[in-house]
Amino acid sequence: MNFTSRRRTHHRSEETERPGLNALLPPPPVPGMEPDRELLLKEALMNKATVTEPRGGLTPRASRPRRRLVQVMVPAIACALAVGGIAVVNLTDSPGHGTTAVAGGRTPGTSEAAQLLDRIALAAAGKKQPTVGADQFVYIESKVAYAGQSAGGGKVTMPSVHTRQVWLSADGSRPGLLREEGEPDSSIGDDAPVYELDSRGATPKQRTSHKKAASVSDPTHEYVASLPTDPDALLKLIRDETHGQGQDPDQRAFTAIGDLLAETWAPPQVGAALYKAAAKIPGVTVIDAATDAAGRKGIAVARTARGQQTQWVFDRSTYAFLGERTVLTESGDAGPAGTVVGTSAVLTKAAVDRTGETPAPTKA
Repeated sequence: MNFTSRRRTHHRSEETERPGLNALLPPPPVPGMEPDRELLLKEALMNKATVTEPRGGLTPRASRPRRRLVQVMVPAIACALAVGGIAVVNLTDSPGHGTTAVAGGRTPGTSEAAQLLDRIALAAAGKKQPTVGADQFVYIESKVAYAGQSAGGGKVTMPSVHTRQVWLSADGSRPGLLREEGEPDSSIGDDAPVYELDSRGATPKQRTSHKKAASVSDPTHEYVASLPTDPDALLKLIRDETHGQGQDPDQRAFTAIGDLLAETWAPPQVGAALYKAAAKIPGVTVIDAATDAAGRKGIAVARTARGQQTQWVFDRSTYAFLGERTVLTESGDAGPAGTVVGTSAVLTKAAVDRTGETPAPTKA
């Protein structure tokens, strides 16, 4: 498998512009379609008519050095609407397909997503969490599966859901560990040693390494715990630190928050601020039913950009974060709309004293 970086270039042509022009045409009647389904499709058409961002090309979510080693490959955006007809996709929960990609979401700009995120933030703020010592490691165990695509294109390959364990140094001063089922263990943040000579002929000595500055894109627990708890200040910081990491600044911020939720252990007040910051991002919707990688059903907050929808799945009763899903919303060379190209389920988060140590089961 070959994977490209997050940054990408886009080249417009008549072929790539045609889907946007087709989307401006009024939809023809579809025989046998229920009125509510037809209304949803009309809304989708209107949303497509407002899109001005260039499309086309393979656009993956790049793997981050500290977290997901294999991430979603986003397909080339193909024309989901053809002149003279509408492609109606029935999305299912079977492997490789999603619960609801577009039609199940609320209209962007409504307050329902903000209201749900406010309730989720309130639940997060009231959650008890032990203090993580600077010399400890944050342990996170998940079930994951992320699709890949060859450099030549074609449909994505979705592996089986498997266990992923990660140990992250709380203050970033020591190497962490990634243990993924079916793969050899990998050290995290362990750069190759650098040696220096005091003089010609002297014995080389390893140079003292300096702790790399943490950031939103490469966080430590210490860094996450220091994030602003004011949602506006937090969102501004996230936007500033992810500047240039993609074409859509709103999706960059949404993705960055999702990564912090999935593989850091934010203190309750910071976690609440992350959800409140997400509520301020335009285009966030609610999905009535979604399932995480462990098969747990819940409600989701989602955002759609460039032919894929990122869903954060929450327990419907406790509002606890369960995991993520990424679903194709437009058919393309990687597969039909509704194809699941990424799924995860957070099972355990805890503080441990050393890499390789597994705690007693703890609810994430």
